[in-house]
Amino acid sequence: MRASDPFIRGAGLVLGAALLHGCAGDVSLSRVGPGWAGNSVNAVVFRKNALVSDGHWQYIAYYDASGHVVLGKRRLGGHAWVLQRSAWRGNVRDAHNAISIMLDGAGVLHMAWNHHDNALHYARGNAPGSLELEAAAMLGRDEDAVSYPEFFRMSDGGLLFLYRDGGSGRGNLVANRYHPDSGWRRVADQLISGEGQRNAYWQAGVDARGVVHLSWVWRASPDVASNHDMAYARSPDGGASWEDSNGRPYVLPISAASAEYAARIPPGSELINQTSMDFDAQDRPYIASYWRMAGSAVPQYRVLYRRADGWRRLDLDFRKTAFSLSGMGTKAIPIARPQLLLERHGATASGILVFRDSERGDRVSVVRIADVDAGRWWVADLGQAAVGAWEPSYDTELWRRQGLLHLYLQAVRQVDGEGLADAPPSTVQVLQWQPRK
Repeated sequence: MRASDPFIRGAGLVLGAALLHGCAGDVSLSRVGPGWAGNSVNAVVFRKNALVSDGHWQYIAYYDASGHVVLGKRRLGGHAWVLQRSAWRGNVRDAHNAISIMLDGAGVLHMAWNHHDNALHYARGNAPGSLELEAAAMLGRDEDAVSYPEFFRMSDGGLLFLYRDGGSGRGNLVANRYHPDSGWRRVADQLISGEGQRNAYWQAGVDARGVVHLSWVWRASPDVASNHDMAYARSPDGGASWEDSNGRPYVLPISAASAEYAARIPPGSELINQTSMDFDAQDRPYIASYWRMAGSAVPQYRVLYRRADGWRRLDLDFRKTAFSLSGMGTKAIPIARPQLLLERHGATASGILVFRDSERGDRVSVVRIADVDAGRWWVADLGQAAVGAWEPSYDTELWRRQGLLHLYLQAVRQVDGEGLADAPPSTVQVLQWQPRK
């Protein structure tokens, strides 16, 4: 791989050339501005999204050193960002309180921010393309204990909005639907129920046909070690009804007893929550996560994927170092939760898994999966700079349209158990990479 310069430098980051067995493409960085770096709130994997674009403009959101929300935009293909520091602030001392943004089909920006079991904070643009957002109501019910708000763009230009109502180990998954002409409506009060005994930590996505796919792990208590199993559901009608991978309908809410399981994973397996899903050219689902198998102390990245004969597993067993997820709060973990991006062309299922690992110097790294079914893959780095506790978040719509990866990139620190690091602001950047076909 070659970069546009031998080394591309930004404050605190140096991106060098990397080698992906001749199948790479060009890497470049676009500098945005200084962002809060005392924990990982700007760089957690469950931001849906940190970056988003339509066919002309790309938008970004992050917290600055004072905890104010900064919004920005640039023309796709350009490097000059227009930034606007808003009057809104977030509790940046809690790494759960990330910002999520998405564009609707009319080009209006939507944002939710500053959530961890508290009242909904939601705003949307006052015009297409505007960085001027106005606080707005959504539905006004089940919005007092919101966590992990996520937007997903639908094929009709509307949005799906998912969030947890309730706390860790005792929450329900709620789904709302937005259309630019008619506004918000509820599609599921309790899509997944924890029955007062557990809650679902999910990942979701929308395939090219508009089918919503959802997978999740169960957690029985605030202790991360109680994560277990990987369940699955899909909706062919934008969230109104749900079924399993064989087309059998669910009766809502889905519970631990009624769920389909892509994998049975016992508690204590270092199974992480809130990772990613994607879909191949045939709209088949793939789920990325990490956990350790019985008899091993080392968690490995793994991909669960559906075929006609059921669920299969691809083990990316390149790691050597053991670690434990036991405990509460945001953990300081030596690896990042992964993002999985499948290529949307050809009969062979292929793609990339983006991650960070202390074994590789905490660089931005990728697993290049040449053939999922054949198990052909290799690992490489997209740069030489350490990015601390960064986790990948990317422009999902740009990948969907063009197969171009734009990653939110910022070196951040995370002290274990929701601690704070004495870290100055670091430079927010966008890493741009187009894998060669």
